[in-house]
Amino acid sequence: MLLGGMLCTVCLILFGTIYGISHLLHKHTDTKEVAKTSQKQTAKSKDTSSSKEKIDTSAVKTQELVINTDNNSGKKKKGSSSKGPTITISSMGDCTLGTDEGFDQSTSFNAYYNEYGADYFLKNVRSILEADDLSVVNFEGTLTEETSRADKTFAFKGPAKYTDILTGSSVEAANIANNHSKDYGTKSQEDTIENLSNAGIATFGYENVVVVDVKGIKVGLTGIYELAEHEQKATQVKENIQALKDAGAQIIIVNFHWGIEKEYTPNATQKKLAHLAIDEGADLVIGHHPHVLEGIEKYNGKYIAYSLGNFCFGGNKNPSDKDTIIFQQTFTIDTDGKVADDDNINIIPCSLSSSSNKNDYCPTPLEGDEAERVRQKIEKYSEGL
Repeated sequence: MLLGGMLCTVCLILFGTIYGISHLLHKHTDTKEVAKTSQKQTAKSKDTSSSKEKIDTSAVKTQELVINTDNNSGKKKKGSSSKGPTITISSMGDCTLGTDEGFDQSTSFNAYYNEYGADYFLKNVRSILEADDLSVVNFEGTLTEETSRADKTFAFKGPAKYTDILTGSSVEAANIANNHSKDYGTKSQEDTIENLSNAGIATFGYENVVVVDVKGIKVGLTGIYELAEHEQKATQVKENIQALKDAGAQIIIVNFHWGIEKEYTPNATQKKLAHLAIDEGADLVIGHHPHVLEGIEKYNGKYIAYSLGNFCFGGNKNPSDKDTIIFQQTFTIDTDGKVADDDNINIIPCSLSSSSNKNDYCPTPLEGDEAERVRQKIEKYSEGL
């Protein structure tokens, strides 16, 4: 009798555990929740840093901008919930608007631009980006006329007019902290920032952070280039987040350029820095560089998308893995001006190309079995995070 009771208890515990994970993975109606919840610590507010020492932000340059999305065709008016106003932010992976001089130019990104024009590239995701409140990409390459190429395997550049690709599809912000931001020297990075800024696109990365006012809600954006210094970037993570707090950011999003190319699992450094960012006050962590999708973790109530893969990517004419996603999160600002404890994410499975046998540089939402395949792929990669 005692043994039978113990077996019943074990079965009930197992059933409860399985049901809880299944509920987490399938709670959203449009997409499946793919993040695993970390139980390591209780959540900290942005007002309390994980470190008690005063953080020196003198090296950080903060820019404050207003993004007027009311004038953008299709952009929705500021939403609200019973808790307060809401804002939907879309994050996308690597956007390389240009080519390498060593590529076959007849099939290059530039050739497609010359044939089809700026509106071609993001036409299949335009309605999605117009319907959000803020669209953010990782801009991996340069927009410059510089000719002195860095001594590296791949170096990407395009002309300044390629900014029309982004502005024509309601992309308002770009991270430039990555390993291709100086492909044609420091001047090429400066040119890229200037050209994006002149087009009305907010740029951020390295020691430069930006607070964008979107319909009255202040969103802080920072980009961290981790590849060279790894865990030594912890200081910059703390400084940049503190500077965004000091500037009044209500939502803080940290973009990391990190990890190992073509690896589907985040390494220990990625996890450590992601957790640190959230402990310091980040509301969302977005990762780039592996060129493939990695898993999604929920840590202290905040999401970490370790790698979004490529998106509008001129860096390869036919990648073997074309899977990517648009990671959307709708944040609610409560009556105290803080981020409410919501759980509203939307994962939109996409391919970086509308063609399955080549890269036509036209990211396209997936449907049916293909969309489900990508969701299951992310679920698998998220296990154990």
